[in-house]
Amino acid sequence: MSAPVAVVTGANRGIGRAIAVAFAEAGYAVAAAARDPASLADTLAEAEKAGAGKTGAGKTGGAVVPLACDVRDEASVAALAERAERIGPVHAVVANAGVAGPTAPLHEITLRDWRETVATDLDGVFLTFRAFIPAMMARRAGSLTAISSMTGKRPLLGRTPYAAAKMGVIGLVRTLATELGPYQIRVNAVCPGAIAGPRMEQVIRGQAAVRGIAEDQVRGEVTASSPLGRMVRPGEVAAACVYLASDGATAITGEDLNVTAGVVMY
Repeated sequence: MSAPVAVVTGANRGIGRAIAVAFAEAGYAVAAAARDPASLADTLAEAEKAGAGKTGAGKTGGAVVPLACDVRDEASVAALAERAERIGPVHAVVANAGVAGPTAPLHEITLRDWRETVATDLDGVFLTFRAFIPAMMARRAGSLTAISSMTGKRPLLGRTPYAAAKMGVIGLVRTLATELGPYQIRVNAVCPGAIAGPRMEQVIRGQAAVRGIAEDQVRGEVTASSPLGRMVRPGEVAAACVYLASDGATAITGEDLNVTAGVVMY
């Protein structure tokens, strides 16, 4: 029996890389997508290392195939779906590709920056899901997971384009889950909290600048707001994505699952 196929967009770094590796460890064949396939080299190496031995109950790690995709471009996403289905029937899609967008008061944000953020973080989810839905409907099975954010549930000063897009993702997921339920296709969102790493450091710098305070103060606020007293690790978000695609989550759809170290509990 061939391995189930999972597609992960924005798989070249951070959360996306962790998600691709986690699906490979779980035995999936993974179509790992990024604008520049060459940027996926570290993802492939990490997945190969992780899957070299046995994982869990004697399972072997799955293969990872690098594919080019710009989630802002309709034709590029359609091509991704076609290539991924050649690997095998796609069971799971994780729409992870995204950008942080600008950090500034709304009246200082350009229309170009607004549109770039929304085009990637919201339109990209729409285009990605839409491309894979027909085949899943025909099979009457599948799992679609979008990476939203805790900022889709609560304010983050100076980040209106990002917040609007991530809240839009939650609305998309809830409605699409209702549409696709009769076809036994489940649609969910994962809402990560602050992820330790370069992107979070960029956010911290932006918050410090827009608020006129020290970066260390912002960093301290981030960890202090967590009951666990820490940021989230990429692998913890990845584990949630693999779970939502698994047989253990067959009754879960329309959910926006928090992985925030307790910062957001609703």
